Amino acid sequence: MKKYVHILALLGAALTLTACGNLKNSDLANNAKTSSNSKAKTYQTTDTGRNGYTVLLKDGHYITSPISGLTATDNDNSVDTRELERGLVQISKDVYSTNSNVFQEGQYISAAMANDWLGRKSKANPLGLNPEEGTKKNYNPYYLEEILEQDYLAGSGSNYHINGMSIGLAMNSVDYYQKTKDGAEYQDTISRSEQKAAGQKAAEQIIARLRQRKALKNVPITVGLFSKSAKDSLVGGTYFLSGTAAANSSKITKWKSISAQTEVLPTVGNKKAINSSDASSFNSFKASIQDYFPNISGVTATLRYENGKLSQENISITTQFYGYEQVQSFTRLVLSTAKKYLPDNVPVEIKIGSVNDIQALVAKETADSSYQVHIYGGE
Repeated sequence: MKKYVHILALLGAALTLTACGNLKNSDLANNAKTSSNSKAKTYQTTDTGRNGYTVLLKDGHYITSPISGLTATDNDNSVDTRELERGLVQISKDVYSTNSNVFQEGQYISAAMANDWLGRKSKANPLGLNPEEGTKKNYNPYYLEEILEQDYLAGSGSNYHINGMSIGLAMNSVDYYQKTKDGAEYQDTISRSEQKAAGQKAAEQIIARLRQRKALKNVPITVGLFSKSAKDSLVGGTYFLSGTAAANSSKITKWKSISAQTEVLPTVGNKKAINSSDASSFNSFKASIQDYFPNISGVTATLRYENGKLSQENISITTQFYGYEQVQSFTRLVLSTAKKYLPDNVPVEIKIGSVNDIQALVAKETADSSYQVHIYGGE
């Protein structure tokens, strides 16, 4: 297995969970008991963002998951990472209230467990959730590529306890393999029906195994099935199915379809945009800033749609200038142009940067918030 470090994705997930990074001591810090044999831990939480989860910290530290970045193969596509995390948080909001639960990255599935589960099933690894390889003529693909765990805790004072868990299962849409060592690479396209069948089977097995843990016997466990994009795709994957096993149950009795799409603008070739009006707005924005500042290498946008409606627009602008006043002036132009052309009813994030680093960020985190501007190394 290979473990990837996704720093930008982690930052993106943090923005999703909370709009503010300020810490405040909870009652846990005052109520923590001490003993002669161990040092008492103190707990803090981040301030709650608008419609987001408060994040539980221990001794002032953000607790990361031991399985973050573990994958079954080297077929990983980094554009999937942020959406895998963000999408699972959004699914969880329908199950675990942001008012009565705090967020913590998963702590129950260990790296050793995840490595076994992501492997192929065999005599040596009976816990593998991917099928045996098969033969050269009848090759079985890797269906399950990655497992993500998120924990939702409830309580007060020193009595926070696990109240629910969400599991994201990233299912390959394309499996890449070699028939001989160092040989040619082949591709096996995996249909949505195959993803669904393999994902639901893996979900039930994982839930049954988690129920063996005493702390997890009586909590809901939510599972989201995520379709990974091809490794050369510029568009990230999306969740397509979710369901919850009630407390004391290892079965998900009802699965809910999720309608989500992503696209990159400008489109390539003759491909039509999902929404011509959104594409037209972006093109007007792009043309306006390129006319004003010709030294721009590229302007691209990633749009996310949920149930046919635009829910997020992220724009990346690559510049060829580095002067302080140039960056200041250009950022002000981007802000005014965004207000003029981009939709005002969805979150928007605009990153301005050179090839080597980010120079400025213009963003509004929610549909009804105002744009915020930060110039790196500036005012």
